[in-house]
Amino acid sequence: MKLIKTISFIIQFSLIGLGIAALYVLWQADDISSDIFGRVDQTHASTTTGSKVNSYADAVASSSASVVTIYTSKTINRKPHPLLDDPIFKQFFGDQLKRRQRSETQTNLGSGVIVSHDGYIITNQHVINGADEILVSLPDGRGSQAILVGEDRETDLAVLHIPVSGLSPIKIAENQPIRVGDVVLAIGNPLNVGQTVTMGIVSATGRNRVGLNTFENFIQTDAAINPGNSGGALVNAKGKLIGINTAIFSQSGGSQGIGFAIPVSIVLDIKQQIIEHGRVSRGWLGVEGTQITAKAAMATGNPNITGALIVGVFIDSPADEAGVRAGDIIVAVNREAVTDIRDLLEKITQHRPGDIIEVTLYRGSQQFTASMQATERP
Repeated sequence: MKLIKTISFIIQFSLIGLGIAALYVLWQADDISSDIFGRVDQTHASTTTGSKVNSYADAVASSSASVVTIYTSKTINRKPHPLLDDPIFKQFFGDQLKRRQRSETQTNLGSGVIVSHDGYIITNQHVINGADEILVSLPDGRGSQAILVGEDRETDLAVLHIPVSGLSPIKIAENQPIRVGDVVLAIGNPLNVGQTVTMGIVSATGRNRVGLNTFENFIQTDAAINPGNSGGALVNAKGKLIGINTAIFSQSGGSQGIGFAIPVSIVLDIKQQIIEHGRVSRGWLGVEGTQITAKAAMATGNPNITGALIVGVFIDSPADEAGVRAGDIIVAVNREAVTDIRDLLEKITQHRPGDIIEVTLYRGSQQFTASMQATERP
């Protein structure tokens, strides 16, 4: 009997000891766990707090005052139906069918960017194309008639001037590289609802062969761009200008997340030429080209040759005087390889009239170089 009581006593105290030990272990685990997770949370908070951007209000505030709305109008004369000039109709109806010329006013809406304190504004050429009157509305409520300083259809850019003081020119991001994935803001007046800011990223750079302009080197963005945004600003997260919004790729006429902007490097070059000379001057050699055919490539002995096949040479042009002929293949300009006909066009037009351009050609299997002085592109 005593033995049974002793064993029962030992078992009871053993169970109590195990319970106390378990409670102690659980308490220590909770303490360690809370300490570990607390440290992780603190680390996460410090990391995100240091890098997270909650607002782009500062970027908008520094650039929105430089974006204007542009209203244009032009008078279009429409001729009456030719049947009204028919002698039979005139015989029966006489003066009632006198030939009248009807006219109507066509309006257009766009945006623009102030680029200097003395009133110069950049916009798209298609915004002001053929306009009889151009009105500029400033964000502060002021308005002014604008003078067209010059336009360049081949890049779809135009420069306006307004005689207004106290302007806020936009800051330029001249030497800052543009990377795919960078946050961008599009500022303009879409559909005439008032100044609007949309946000996106740079979807691609160097977009060409879009079929919009002769010379294309677009920034592609998914920031919402709609009719009326044309000529407005595309700025980076610091509010500095990186491009001029120019077009959207859309089958419905609305934004589908594919918009294009002209890079600021091109904008500044065109602006400077127009302000100084009233127009843009580009080099010209007088050749017409196309993609290299398989037959022309085989004739060179290199079926993988890249360049531009010349199909025509203008009489008395620099190329004609240098001995370039139809059937030649241009593979390099000033020792820079030519990939195709568009690349050839861009390389030539980067030069100014009067520049000496050295062209590397193939005529059959023979390679030779020709130097010529560029003239002004018609």
